[in-house]
Amino acid sequence: MRSPSFRFLLRLPAAQTVLSLALLGGAALPAVHAAAAPKKAPAALADETPWVEADFPFFSTVLDARKSGAAFPADNLSPRGIVLNLGRDCWACFDPDLLRIAAVWRGPGVTPKALAPGSYHDVSRKTPGGQSPLPQPDGKLWLASGIYPGWQTGATLSLVDPREPAPSPEEVGRGPIAETQGRLDALRLVEGGVVFEYTAGGAKIREWTTLSEHGGQPVIERHITVGPTPQALRLVLGAKAPDASVTLGVDAAGSAELAEENAVWTVRVPAHTQTISFVVALTERGPAPVVKTRALPTALAKPRWPQTVTTTIKRSTAKDAYVVDHIALPENNPWRRAVRAGDIQFFKDGTGVTITLDGDVWIVRGLNDPADKVTWRRFASGLHEPMTIALRDEEIFAFDKNGIWRLRDTNGDGEADVHELFSNAFAQTADLREFPATIRLAPNGEFIIAKGGQQAATLGKHNGSVLRVSADGRTSTVLGYGFRQPNIGVNLRTGLVTSSDQQGQYIPSTPLHIVRDRLFYGFLAPFQPKEKYPSPPAEPLTWIPHSINSSAVSQVWLFGAKMGPLNDGLVHIGFNKPEVFRVLLNNRTPRPQAAVVSITKAFEFPPLNGSVNPSDGQLYIAGFQILGWGNVIDTAAGMGRVRYTGAPVTMPSEVVPMDQGVLLRFDVALDPKQARDPASYSLQSWSYQRTYKYGSPQYKADGTPGQDALTASSAYLSKDGRSVFVGVPGMKPVMQLRVGWSLATAAGARFDDNAYTTPYELAKFDPKAEGFDDLKVDLTPRAVVAQASGPVSLEEGQRLAQLFACVACHADTYNPIVAKSGPPWKGLFGSQRAVFVAGKTTKVTVDEAYIRESILDPSAKIASGFEKGEYAMPSFAGVLTDSQVESLVLFVKSLK
Repeated sequence: MRSPSFRFLLRLPAAQTVLSLALLGGAALPAVHAAAAPKKAPAALADETPWVEADFPFFSTVLDARKSGAAFPADNLSPRGIVLNLGRDCWACFDPDLLRIAAVWRGPGVTPKALAPGSYHDVSRKTPGGQSPLPQPDGKLWLASGIYPGWQTGATLSLVDPREPAPSPEEVGRGPIAETQGRLDALRLVEGGVVFEYTAGGAKIREWTTLSEHGGQPVIERHITVGPTPQALRLVLGAKAPDASVTLGVDAAGSAELAEENAVWTVRVPAHTQTISFVVALTERGPAPVVKTRALPTALAKPRWPQTVTTTIKRSTAKDAYVVDHIALPENNPWRRAVRAGDIQFFKDGTGVTITLDGDVWIVRGLNDPADKVTWRRFASGLHEPMTIALRDEEIFAFDKNGIWRLRDTNGDGEADVHELFSNAFAQTADLREFPATIRLAPNGEFIIAKGGQQAATLGKHNGSVLRVSADGRTSTVLGYGFRQPNIGVNLRTGLVTSSDQQGQYIPSTPLHIVRDRLFYGFLAPFQPKEKYPSPPAEPLTWIPHSINSSAVSQVWLFGAKMGPLNDGLVHIGFNKPEVFRVLLNNRTPRPQAAVVSITKAFEFPPLNGSVNPSDGQLYIAGFQILGWGNVIDTAAGMGRVRYTGAPVTMPSEVVPMDQGVLLRFDVALDPKQARDPASYSLQSWSYQRTYKYGSPQYKADGTPGQDALTASSAYLSKDGRSVFVGVPGMKPVMQLRVGWSLATAAGARFDDNAYTTPYELAKFDPKAEGFDDLKVDLTPRAVVAQASGPVSLEEGQRLAQLFACVACHADTYNPIVAKSGPPWKGLFGSQRAVFVAGKTTKVTVDEAYIRESILDPSAKIASGFEKGEYAMPSFAGVLTDSQVESLVLFVKSLK
């Protein structure tokens, strides 16, 4: 079986470099970790099983044929390309936007520059950005066409692109030609290849490209049938190599004429009332034979992948309310195919459908089997780097770079034999980071899609946009644009669209947005004028600190779930440090707001997308390594089930910033003594700045780097014992508020955590309406006890590290993959560290005094190399009591 681990050299992006906080003594870590420990390549790929399968008739890729030589057009780039694998190293690329054969060649295939083929064996490969280098034909071209339609009407040949230009006029990824000119309808898998079904100039056309032999040389044959049409058509073949030959064969009932017009070969098809057929034959050299037309095949004789693969589910034994069961992928399959699953959706009976980066779709059965045996069957292949899938009316819709495909099994053999192009009513550039990020079903049968941004070469029409696709697939409208890398969720009941984005240039931290009204969401390409926004950037529901959620991905509404308090709620998935967050929507003020709190971090794979299984009501998630983002998990791909065990849920159900403090609601009764103790709560606030630079430091209210500590003055328990109001003097709107708590249930179980929110507006606290006694909130600033006032212990220090979010920035062990904004604590005590003091570098020994000073005066000594760090650690003087400081010192000392 293939090992889930893989070999890679991880280079963290700039936003994930390990930065100094005025360290609790750590040696300066390098700004970018050069390498992690070597990791093994997947076993099934160790034998170099090719990404292109020899027995499948096509695959999809960008194809750049712009440097093919003087005999061919210099502008030949296909952002959307379907490459036919014809055998004997012969290939042809069909451009579904322009209905043209972009190139025909003979050789090894296509250079593996795209994400999926490039990372198939070398998973250390970073996802390239921009449009260079791009996949190219690997071999000798026989024929190539330029950026113009492959079928035309009219008296003269046009070598002009008729499509509406992109914002950058030179960008060729403009989407499909007008439907009145032509449209690809479907790819039909048949014996001996695939038949393209499309319309052009109003005529229905079917095309089958195959390979034969003449005089020992391969001959590529394009067999074409053209339905009745009242107007003449022109098939544009392209320019051929000097030694290549082309001939035309026509059936007895029809007429067509091969011609060379301005060095471009064409086939002129006159108006006709009956379906006619012809065949174009192409050879690499020497005279091409005149080939007879043949009837196009109509079906497959037998299924291609009849075998199934069985794997198991490893159930979690943890006692938490929410645990993660891990589902083994079918890595040991008969085709030795990698299974980098990016999403899982469900039919009504609980049968799963998952899609892989490498273009495959699998059907998954038995996920709710008590024996934990799961059966997998391949359903489709050939897609263009898809990451996500959706179901509507029990039909499968796959979103890839070519568009949205409805995958149909018309002969009932358990495999898709028709790839119906449901929609390509949106543009796709060749930029390799314009990912098909997410597709989700919306009310009224519409779909919402999210497309990757980060364009590095040109401005396309829809890079970094969230779009609504009509129920018939024929039109799309932009809901929001200016995203760096959007990943969405859709409320199927209300139609509400949410999206995260990736921190980076112009994105100061991780946002969670509502997407609507064609708003601009803040990202500009690096070649655009700096900070010249087309409109004021929309602000999110909430910001999330980068140290908490450094790579945000999709959201899922838990409708139909059986997950206790999470039912019908919204969850958000974190990728880099795998985690699922509960999103607590706050509609108490005119402006919608939200807070996030952790549900579970117990993942053994990088999560991306998922949904609720209607069979068992649990949340299933799949994901793979997106090269270039980085992930702390040493696994290429995986799938898991977030399962509710029925144990008490201690996360809050509401976190509401108010004019006099913060309201916290829980689903369990609380220990009254701890709940009423203001020392059980900690709060910090800070702001960010949106600039063209990567991410943002954290700023105090006075504009200096750091965080403002807010001290709880009082705490009140509701009548039902499940809610707390924490009195906080000086509450104000701010970009980021952290609220931490360390409490116990009424049954004595201790728990602590943090919530993160953006209080744009503060609701008015009405004690009686919120379930409290009629009270007046004590907002008298609480004096910190100067002397030790509590137990000093290692356990208390560990609790405080969580309560005050120290662990968000400092790991208790060294892991070069983990993107922490502060140094690790393991092995810190007693070590020699280089520090930056008053503009000079010196060395210190980390002792108790140094740790204590770093807590109370973090800017006194900053580890060398981190003095220009992105974040500044706040001082905890006046926030922590002496005993609490001593407990933290004990905890740091213990991490040897």
